[in-house]
Amino acid sequence: MSERVNRQWRLVARPVGNFKDSDFEWREEPVQSPGDGQILVRNLYLSLDPTNRIWATDIESYLPPVGLGDVMRGGGIAVVEESNNEKFPKGAIVQGLTGWQDYLLTDGAGLSVMPVMPGVPLTAYLALFSHIGLTAYFGLLDVGKPQAGETLVVSGAAGATGSLVGQIGKIVGCRVVGIAGGAAKCRWLVEELGFDAAIDYKSENVSAKLKEHCPKGVDVYFENVGGEILDAVLAVINNKARIALCGMISQYNATTPVPGPYNLANLISRRARIEGFIVLDYMARSAECFTDLGKWLMAGKLKYRVDEVEGLENTPRAINKLFEGTNTGKLVVKISDL
Repeated sequence: MSERVNRQWRLVARPVGNFKDSDFEWREEPVQSPGDGQILVRNLYLSLDPTNRIWATDIESYLPPVGLGDVMRGGGIAVVEESNNEKFPKGAIVQGLTGWQDYLLTDGAGLSVMPVMPGVPLTAYLALFSHIGLTAYFGLLDVGKPQAGETLVVSGAAGATGSLVGQIGKIVGCRVVGIAGGAAKCRWLVEELGFDAAIDYKSENVSAKLKEHCPKGVDVYFENVGGEILDAVLAVINNKARIALCGMISQYNATTPVPGPYNLANLISRRARIEGFIVLDYMARSAECFTDLGKWLMAGKLKYRVDEVEGLENTPRAINKLFEGTNTGKLVVKISDL
């Protein structure tokens, strides 16, 4: 085992704005053998998510901040290389917080064995059968509570979560309007994923286009962005509208306070509701979600896209694609082959 090396990215500075290479330190350490009850897993794919930026701050959220000097926290898919734990046999594929590194020595806490299905690529377990699918499914259906015939608007619609939300909205009978950055992303939403309309916030007036594409107002809004986009949607919400607050990525890298929203008072006059949620609250119901997602996938009603970056060494630069809006679908880093 001594000849194997664990390459790691450790957080050494709290980021200001986008992540920088200097926020991390590259280390290489010997790989240790598992002790009693432990397993050694090798990372295959790393999931890059907006929440990585929250974890890197010194602000308490639903998980404590990553400590300076610690391996950067991140979800991933890994294979069990060696095992002294009967719950995790050698060769099993596991999913969980494996970190920005090649190997993880652990007792298995927080990891789960994946029921790998023939013909389904491993990346599907990050793009669909994962926290992404759970977030889209329960955030829309449990928090947003869409009804057939209602109008659903999704911000960050070309991202991993937003693209699924819009498709699930169509499945339950909604008119779906997506907000994304760039003509290519908007075409993908409408032409491939079946959205009724898409608004390019980079080149179009979002407020004007919302009025055009949502002539009857907005009943459900799935929020991934915040800031000016949230303010524009609040101006056109209907009575009893529901806003599922998933994320506010426009604020994560902001170095000064993001203004607004100024139309918050519309929640009063429209008797509307805005509710934040965390996917961890729904983990116990994952089977319910994944059963439906699997059925919809096999029936051709649901599609996903993976934006894959090669190499652990590229992770600090790759994650900024999320905040620059240059990724489409689920952003992952391939670390090693199965």
